[in-house]
Amino acid sequence: MTDTRFETPQTVILLHGLARTSRSMRKLEKALQQAGYQTRNIDYPSRQFNIADLSEQLIPEALKNIPSSTTVHFVTHSLGGIVLRQYQQHHPINNLGRVVMLGPPNHGSQIADWLQPCTLYHKFFGPVAAELGTDTNSPLKQLGATDFELGVIAGSRAFNILCAPFLPKPNDGQVTVESTRLAGMRDHICLPVSHPFMMSRKTVIRQVIWFLQYGHFSHHGNHC
Repeated sequence: MTDTRFETPQTVILLHGLARTSRSMRKLEKALQQAGYQTRNIDYPSRQFNIADLSEQLIPEALKNIPSSTTVHFVTHSLGGIVLRQYQQHHPINNLGRVVMLGPPNHGSQIADWLQPCTLYHKFFGPVAAELGTDTNSPLKQLGATDFELGVIAGSRAFNILCAPFLPKPNDGQVTVESTRLAGMRDHICLPVSHPFMMSRKTVIRQVIWFLQYGHFSHHGNHC
């Protein structure tokens, strides 16, 4: 049933991050539903394929059977945003609305650089592990600027005591605030949240819904 709060049908597709599941996005999904959006919270095998293959498998399946008259928004966490960027670059989504990315490593993560020599790192995270670094050969460097309405939420609270102290500050424990920025984005905001849990924080959820409704974040209050 279409929510009467919108003039046209609105669907939000949620994409979780690396080594996570759709359960990690469930609290955010419920809030979006309460705000009147239809939702699709997608599970995908983030550790089994590289970024290009993930995008070709994941995004068409997520869009399946959504009418062209429906505006499709995306809310992504970490790797989910990279997968969407990869797909959009090669297959523009005609009915794409707004996109909110949470902690996206748009320019890679130094942690991925440090862990490249580690066999266990590659064994656990799979093919994508080799693609999340900051070097010039990273697939992330080939994606370029965004051409859609994008809002990025970065975090500055790091609970990862092993890696966070060695990352340039501010960072969310895994991704620096600077790495989340992307040329062409409509808005950017930094909040005192950590990478693994940001999608469940009330301040983040509130900003996600605000951007989907207005095309910018609410910059009132305490931010990092």
